[in-house]
Amino acid sequence: MISEEQIEAFNARPRANLNDIKKMTPAAADKVKSWGSNAEALLANRDLALFVHQFKFEISDALINITGHSPDDNAKRVALANQLSGIDGFISLLKRAVYMKNRVVSHQTGSADPDANT
Repeated sequence: MISEEQIEAFNARPRANLNDIKKMTPAAADKVKSWGSNAEALLANRDLALFVHQFKFEISDALINITGHSPDDNAKRVALANQLSGIDGFISLLKRAVYMKNRVVSHQTGSADPDANT
């Protein structure tokens, strides 16, 4: 069951896009920077990387072990491909959060290059 804390965290997540950066309040900008810093810490976490890659290897092994071409085998392939896509989507979410943080920081410092703050 989803706890109240999880619901609050989901509802409090930053809802920013690149068009909103110039119009953000300082509190909203701080929230995006905090969100991006947390994402950056996750991306730099070696244990997380190890588990993500282990997960991908296990899915790859499961794909290799499917040798048939029956509808059930094809459904298994699709399900495993969706799992790979999901983990890639999660990593993309983290990268997008870091990018948004860098854009906010570069806007606040007046830098033209958002990657200058990485």
